[in-house]
Amino acid sequence: MSSRQIRRIKASVRKTGSEAVVHKLKGRISNNSSRLVRSKTIDLVKTKYSDFGPTLASEKLLEIEGIVVNPETLRLWMIKTEVWKSKKRRRHKYFSFRERKDYFGEMLQFDGSYHKWFEDRLIDSDGYPIEVCLLASIDDATGIINLKFDMNESVFAVFRFWKSYLKEFGKPISIYLDKYSTYKVNFKSAVDNLELLTQFQKALNILDIKMISANTPQAKGRVERLFQTLQDRLVKELRLNDINTIESGNTFLKDIFVPAFNNKFSVKPDKPENLHRKLTRVEMLNLRSIFSVKSIRIVHNDFTIKFKGKLFQLEKTQPVTIYQGQEVQIEEHLNNKVKIKHKDKYLNYFILKSKPIKQKINPLILTTHKTNHIPSKNHPWRNFKFGKL
Repeated sequence: MSSRQIRRIKASVRKTGSEAVVHKLKGRISNNSSRLVRSKTIDLVKTKYSDFGPTLASEKLLEIEGIVVNPETLRLWMIKTEVWKSKKRRRHKYFSFRERKDYFGEMLQFDGSYHKWFEDRLIDSDGYPIEVCLLASIDDATGIINLKFDMNESVFAVFRFWKSYLKEFGKPISIYLDKYSTYKVNFKSAVDNLELLTQFQKALNILDIKMISANTPQAKGRVERLFQTLQDRLVKELRLNDINTIESGNTFLKDIFVPAFNNKFSVKPDKPENLHRKLTRVEMLNLRSIFSVKSIRIVHNDFTIKFKGKLFQLEKTQPVTIYQGQEVQIEEHLNNKVKIKHKDKYLNYFILKSKPIKQKINPLILTTHKTNHIPSKNHPWRNFKFGKL
């Protein structure tokens, strides 16, 4: 307090006693607070932001409604009007803290989350809300995220995600993820048989990206906590922007939500270098092949190959010599095209509508007896005994 204020309070104490040091607004509403603003804010929260937390509601009141209210003030208002209840803390198993990585691109945490992201605006043929999968990566050093909606966490969905990521940022040093079957073969024999690799592992090996498998969800806690935040914030953002399809959702993520989220929550890494590596010219040319599902098949004697119920006929002219009985590699690309590869060369083929049906020839029966004749009980054939004359 200034000396002038001290002198003013001293004079008031001499005149009115100790009550002079008590603030005149004690027990009264502040002159800077308006009951009308509070009432309007609570009405808006009840009607439009009823399931929003105080922090997110405060942000949206400023962004959309133009109302400035501190999140903690709004929290008290919401608790008093029973719009929001504070969550009780739960006791968790102890896990030691792990420091962030030093460089951008040194390690990315990756996972998928099934949730009703579009609430009841995206329904199936029976009228039930559809749970789609949100694929997410988060850089361990900076917290920069990348998001993409897909119907599931299949190998094709994961390939589409990482193909677009590598084109934009380059190859990270490592990817940290769980032991879901898309990423890791979970057979016990896989410990001794190193050839049991998933399609995703094969692609990472070609690109020289290290894959790290987490033993517990807490080990990759950064991406797990990200999903907790997104299941609160992203669901409401999609609702406010009236987005109800996967395609429009991905456009919204790429153009609006992800840039704003990274700008708000990302941090500076300890060291400024970027460890992402650019794709080489050969990798760029072979990117479709790298991110394809590969299978092995045998060439039949008539130079046909059977795959997923279809019959592929190899043409006479090929870029490489091919023999019956040789193994070839089938590639299913992300654009649903099928390629047949042998010795790094794509073979020429066309699809047969159906294989020629062999004509069945009925055998000639040179006898006048009926083929279904049953001998009688006393027939010599029934009385014949082996080993006796």
